Amino acid sequence: MTEQAKINKLLKKCLKNFNPPEKLTVTEWADKYRYLSSEASAMAGKYRSKQTPYMVSIMDAYSDPNIEKIFVVASSQVGKTESELNILGYIIDNDPCGVIFAVPTIQDAKDFAKERVMPMIRDNPTIRRKFGSIKSRDASNTIREKTFPGGVLNIVGVNVASQLASKPRRVVIGDEIDRWTGNTGGEGDPWGLLEARTMTFYNRKMIAVSTPTVKGSSRIEDHFLTGTQEYYCYVCPCCGEYHHLRFQDMKFEHHETKENGKTTIHVDWVKWKCPDCGEMFTEKEIKSSNTKWIATNPSALKNHIRSFWINGFSSPFPVATWDYLIWRFLEAGKDPEKLQTVFNTLFGELWEDRRDLTTEEELMARRENYEAELPDGVLMLTCAVDTQDDRLEYEVKGWGRFKESWGIKKGYIMGRADSNYVWERLDEIISRGYTFKDGTQMLVTLTFVDSGGHYTQSVYKNCYMRSNRNVFPIKGVDRKDLALARPLISPPNKQSFGASNEYRVWLYSLGVNSGKRAVQDFLKIKEQGAMFCHFPLDKDRGYDTRYFNGLLSEVEVRNGNKVEWQVIPGHKRNEPFDLFVYNYAALMLVDPDWDALERRRHGVKVERKEKPKRKVRKSSALDMFD
Repeated sequence: MTEQAKINKLLKKCLKNFNPPEKLTVTEWADKYRYLSSEASAMAGKYRSKQTPYMVSIMDAYSDPNIEKIFVVASSQVGKTESELNILGYIIDNDPCGVIFAVPTIQDAKDFAKERVMPMIRDNPTIRRKFGSIKSRDASNTIREKTFPGGVLNIVGVNVASQLASKPRRVVIGDEIDRWTGNTGGEGDPWGLLEARTMTFYNRKMIAVSTPTVKGSSRIEDHFLTGTQEYYCYVCPCCGEYHHLRFQDMKFEHHETKENGKTTIHVDWVKWKCPDCGEMFTEKEIKSSNTKWIATNPSALKNHIRSFWINGFSSPFPVATWDYLIWRFLEAGKDPEKLQTVFNTLFGELWEDRRDLTTEEELMARRENYEAELPDGVLMLTCAVDTQDDRLEYEVKGWGRFKESWGIKKGYIMGRADSNYVWERLDEIISRGYTFKDGTQMLVTLTFVDSGGHYTQSVYKNCYMRSNRNVFPIKGVDRKDLALARPLISPPNKQSFGASNEYRVWLYSLGVNSGKRAVQDFLKIKEQGAMFCHFPLDKDRGYDTRYFNGLLSEVEVRNGNKVEWQVIPGHKRNEPFDLFVYNYAALMLVDPDWDALERRRHGVKVERKEKPKRKVRKSSALDMFD
């Protein structure tokens, strides 16, 4: 080879790096140039986007100049990591810039670099030529920092603050962000620190991908809600409606065999039931139907944010068949930790440790049209009031025989508990007549008002002023030791109040453990009748998603002889749960004569017999002011 030929060859090699990039999307680039490495993929060889068609929109969102942030909630075995690597390869080859690839820990960073990035460089010629030898030990090509023409790749662990404090970068890719530390080295949220690194770039890109974790404390869920909230949906072969695949819509049967004392679970069949028409279809039938991404919050496009949710029921891989996913669920049994793993990593769904509680969706679906303010069956009304710093929350509840209950009205009165206004408004709630379909009316029998918080004296005062209407303050008390647990209702004590303690009011103490346990037992009843809980469908009655979220806000946690009630993550307000307990306590205090109430309800005159006066501790609140 002549000297000129050598020079021409060298110039050609050098100028390759200065060729204008091809006008390709990430998906087009991956289909054209990407090869999957054998140690990282069960399907090594040429990448084919048609294998995971749901990833096309996710990857191409990066290529869209109008999109700045991309958030992806994904289960395992759906190809999310390969999609991240496709974006990374596209950047190196076609859109060079500074990139941070962030993972939970330093060790994760080392593993990702060795097991995923270096094999990708080795097995993809268009990427390999952008680097020197991948075995090079110079300062520009370390395990976790690699330079290429026009850019640099930093692979970092967010658990170390120094990893997030280097130079600005145009692109941030965050992997498994639900496993990230909440506060890196006392310097703040790692996502916020990384976002600050991109602020100087008009064309920045921020991508976060993660399996979900616990409802209400999932970082990726929070980000997802800021975006377009797109779900990968399949068309029902029967009714033509589109739905995303959820575990709750999967129907299945199984059987067990025992051999040598070991039980083996066998899945007989799994089908998806259409939420609209109710028809059921096999995995093959659904996965051969038409699909599309459907955005439930398209207005987020104006903020340049797209978000996606894809789960394991959409996976095309043999290790994630519907039979296998359901088998894993059945194998987990009732073990909360195993179930959470199945829900998060395989189903791609948020986890709530509800124990054996029902769900908000089930209670919402239970709502019914009363056809009147009070449905037939209601024989007594109680009212419960929860005192907050800026409002009174209340619920009027109807009761029938055998503790059957009806939600009548849930609402709130804005204002401080030491203002006359809120109590005048409460008077309107507890003093008016509530109407049946036949036109007859019923009054609230008894009202319990929570006296905890910052307005105890005001509660005492206003209950005292309304004692003739059976309005009493209450205080929740209990101990963690089960052996010392209090009954739901204890005999009242007189509490003094006023400037000189010149007034006294009856205060009832409630054993909250027994009350909460009873309410949760009621909510588990699925057949109308004894202890069944009815809820109205009317929108103006207050029984919406927030109500049921609060009603199912807590679970009982026992440790030996100790018990405590813990708020389920994602359930920030528990007032509806407390109000139900207060109403139930009011019912138990009254301890009504149901026969007498029945006769009164239907217009049969009932003569009231005088009860003997008692000097102390009366069993009924109604007796106190006879």
